[in-house]
Amino acid sequence: MRFDTPATTNPIDQLKVVGQPIERIDGRLKTTGTARYAYEQHDVVPNQAYGYVVGSSIAKGRITSYDLAEARAAPGVITIVTAANAGKLGKGRFNTAKLLGGPDIEHYHQAVALVVAETFEQARAAAQLVRIGYAAENASYLLAGAKDTAATPDRGTPDTAVGDFAGAFAAAPVKLDEAYTTPDHAHAMMEPHASIAAWTGDDLTLWTSNQMIAWSKGDVATTLGIAPDKVRLISPFIGGGFGGKLFIRTDAILAALGARAARRPVKVALTRPFMFNNTTHRPATIQRIRIGATPDGKITAIGHEGWSANLEGGGPENAVQQTRLLYAGANRMTATRLSVLNLPEGNAMRAPGEAPGLMALEIAMDEMAEKLDLDPVQFRILNDTQVDPENPERPFSQRRLIECLQTGADRFGWNDRNARPGSRRDGRWLMGMSVAVGFRNNLLMKSGARVRLDSRGVVTVETDMTDIGTGTYTIIAQTAAEMMGLPMHKVEVRLGDSSFPVSAGSGGQWGANNATSGVYAACVKLREAVAQKLGFNSADIVFADEQVRSGNRSVPLTDAGGDGLVGEDSIEYGDLDKTHQQSTFGAHFVEVGVDMATGETRVRRMLAVCAAGRILNPITARSQVIGAMTMGVGGALTEELAVDTTRGFFVNHDLAGYEVPVHADIPHQDVIFLDETDPMSSPMKAKGVGELGLCGVAAAIANGIYNATGVRVRHYPITLDKLIHDLPEMS
Repeated sequence: MRFDTPATTNPIDQLKVVGQPIERIDGRLKTTGTARYAYEQHDVVPNQAYGYVVGSSIAKGRITSYDLAEARAAPGVITIVTAANAGKLGKGRFNTAKLLGGPDIEHYHQAVALVVAETFEQARAAAQLVRIGYAAENASYLLAGAKDTAATPDRGTPDTAVGDFAGAFAAAPVKLDEAYTTPDHAHAMMEPHASIAAWTGDDLTLWTSNQMIAWSKGDVATTLGIAPDKVRLISPFIGGGFGGKLFIRTDAILAALGARAARRPVKVALTRPFMFNNTTHRPATIQRIRIGATPDGKITAIGHEGWSANLEGGGPENAVQQTRLLYAGANRMTATRLSVLNLPEGNAMRAPGEAPGLMALEIAMDEMAEKLDLDPVQFRILNDTQVDPENPERPFSQRRLIECLQTGADRFGWNDRNARPGSRRDGRWLMGMSVAVGFRNNLLMKSGARVRLDSRGVVTVETDMTDIGTGTYTIIAQTAAEMMGLPMHKVEVRLGDSSFPVSAGSGGQWGANNATSGVYAACVKLREAVAQKLGFNSADIVFADEQVRSGNRSVPLTDAGGDGLVGEDSIEYGDLDKTHQQSTFGAHFVEVGVDMATGETRVRRMLAVCAAGRILNPITARSQVIGAMTMGVGGALTEELAVDTTRGFFVNHDLAGYEVPVHADIPHQDVIFLDETDPMSSPMKAKGVGELGLCGVAAAIANGIYNATGVRVRHYPITLDKLIHDLPEMS
């Protein structure tokens, strides 16, 4: 199905099932521990052995020798795989570094060996006996030290220039020119990267934890040098990913190599230190923002420059991209620069680009509002735009940012805010209230599905789409139920198998809208097949209450299912996302308290107001947003990968040292979804919310801390040592 004209009325608009607050159909499996994740597939294939990964102890250099004799003689050891005996390996198009290092070493904890043994404990013990010699080379690990060598990257957001930014900024009566930094961040998902590999002749099956099945199937084939049709990936449940499982990682490739060498299935799970130092992370950024405005608050010039770093051949953190679209201003500039560092690979993490970019931009907007003596909400409203500011002839498909801000201000009690920093107290707590805007683009991707109708009137949906804890099983079942006139219990959803039609996958906030649209397209095919079999005119057929109706005739849907009718199709998109800018918008309001003696910060209240197209399920969507808001608290106050500047690794490489928010850190959270549909987006008229809920949260907290204390911190995370020396005197 090609979607190239705006959606009109269709069966989804009935909203009998879609849009309803239906509890997750996989919830009971997960809460009872019966949803099996990758490492827990103990019975899918017999005689599984265990692999344990050995990582490089240097960040850059070469392997000079392998001494495996003692490890091979250890109890239970079956085989040891290294680059010296693994055969020729390629590199997937989504990997920057090789997944098995040697002889060259590209980063600390790059995998250099896999020990396979009868038990996990035997593999782990033997791995400690592997002796590898290295010749280390000089390396660079800090972005600040490499900033001067940064160059224009060959991919990512291109530099942009509209009007005369330099001239307009120089002439602006009111100016802001500040620098902001964000540190390296870890995905720190609960489920580790894990895979079980089994070969049947030349065919490889991987039970793995992966967000993008089709991408990774291709990269497995490329890396191992085999045909894609020889690879099958299965990933029915994923215990969190946040972008860290978008691409195939060491666990999958080494499990496959280990299984081939051992001639039996092998399972591999990465330990926590490996998750931090062997996989990907969000790179640190340095950002410079300049804003010029008239005395009445109209932005006349806005410029955003971003610096980040990666391994050689890696891409940048596109932190400037939201600034191209978010606020009006005739004279504009964005620029991205990339340095080379020898840290583990940088890549996508929840809302890549916008999340760190808004951590800076939305502080800058607050600072500018203060310079202009304007209310921060009103300053943002004053500079709203209904068209792409780089191309004014291109409107937004929907843009209700002003309504997000006004609704949030009213619900949160914004009128009670005191604009003078440090003026509100609650005992020993300095109180602050603040706002920041959320923004994330709506991305369209081809997505397919297959739907089957059986004699019981049950519809089975098959697609390689994945569920990373977002409720995908549920919204796909809701879509099929709505389209086929069925109750939810008459729909079975099967996900995460590369033998199913290729979907959009889970990432970039594109999963829900595109995957359900693919199911919609497949159901249209099935409806046509049912109509043909029953002798109905498909143009006026109605599916409702497990019946098929046309005019005065009504037939049970089961009458059409005896031969197992099948509908299969994909949603493909035309140019609507080019003629109209498609984005999602939000407003984040927070109230914080800062202890005037210690600088301890506590977030007291949080509210997100989101405009993101049709909300397919308010329960699962709300869960996504409150989870993102929680992640934003970590980004604001605690999360930072500490770099060992002598050896090039992340020191706090576990959940004890890398501090994510816990229950005690999170106050009452509220979420409001504006009643919105976007016919330009898809037949579902939906968008995404999972990353929008994160974008802007950290800046809102930073702005709240300033309103509470008068201390402006531009370098995340905002820890108490950055506050305590400048706090107001206690009285």
